[in-house]
Amino acid sequence: MDGFAQLPGGRRRRLAQGISCRGVGLHSGLTLTLSLLPAPSGAGISFRRTDLGLTIPARADHVVDTRLCTAIGLPGEPQARVGTIEHVMAALAAAGIDDALVEVDGPEVPILDGSAEPFIFLINCAGAAEQYGQRQSLQVLKTVRVEDETGAWAELSPLDDFAFDAELEIAFPGTAIGTQSLGLRVSTASFRAELANARTFTLAEDVARLRAAGLARGGSLANAVVVDGPLVVNPGGLRRPDEFVRHKLLDVVGDLALAGHPIAGRFRGARSGHALNNRLVRALLADPAATRLVTGHALEAVEAPALLAATAA
Repeated sequence: MDGFAQLPGGRRRRLAQGISCRGVGLHSGLTLTLSLLPAPSGAGISFRRTDLGLTIPARADHVVDTRLCTAIGLPGEPQARVGTIEHVMAALAAAGIDDALVEVDGPEVPILDGSAEPFIFLINCAGAAEQYGQRQSLQVLKTVRVEDETGAWAELSPLDDFAFDAELEIAFPGTAIGTQSLGLRVSTASFRAELANARTFTLAEDVARLRAAGLARGGSLANAVVVDGPLVVNPGGLRRPDEFVRHKLLDVVGDLALAGHPIAGRFRGARSGHALNNRLVRALLADPAATRLVTGHALEAVEAPALLAATAA
């Protein structure tokens, strides 16, 4: 079913109906129920902790943690947070859903298989409906760049086309990951074809440390790729030779969706993760001269997948 991809552009889109699933939380190990629900026009995306009765806007200024995932929360209420939101945010953005309420009965979104593909499936099953209100994107007008102390960096710059291009390089020397890069014109079609099924990954040497810190309690070979030096531990291997950089680009799509609107521009980065992605969005929004609102949805401007460049070594 491709119902949500076939609607004509212009009006805002919500889910046509609610849909739910259950799965384990990557870090908490809890079995959690997630529901994707329609929301009124202009509501944007928000997360509701049904166990706490609290709603958190999915915005960059509500991000409270970026160490191992992207987590949002409410000021002054440390218990009011939802973690690991990046995969479902990427799926909603790529599917062209402007308004949705994401309900979860615990502290994080279920990890499912570690990719965005199950969320695309859920959105696809729920379908989409148009509603009153104009779709808008943030057009990047000037280059905004952030860096960290390791030399990793990320930037957004203007693009001649009304679209979103993303290029990323990652480097994990001495492992099966190595150095990988990928450039992609991100659209509804290309996200599904090139990024959606790329799974999260970790190094075997980090697993024990994470669990000792009370994290990764729900992690397994069913929901993450585990790399042990030159080896991929998962019996089924990789879904693609460059699955690692594809997943990192998937994360970029989800993290940048916290700008509140699709971004029309070019993203480039080297070794960028959740922290730099969030800093980049905050820097973009902090500069009134860096963007303007324009009509339309940038990720739906291109119908065909378009790989710009790809390398893996």
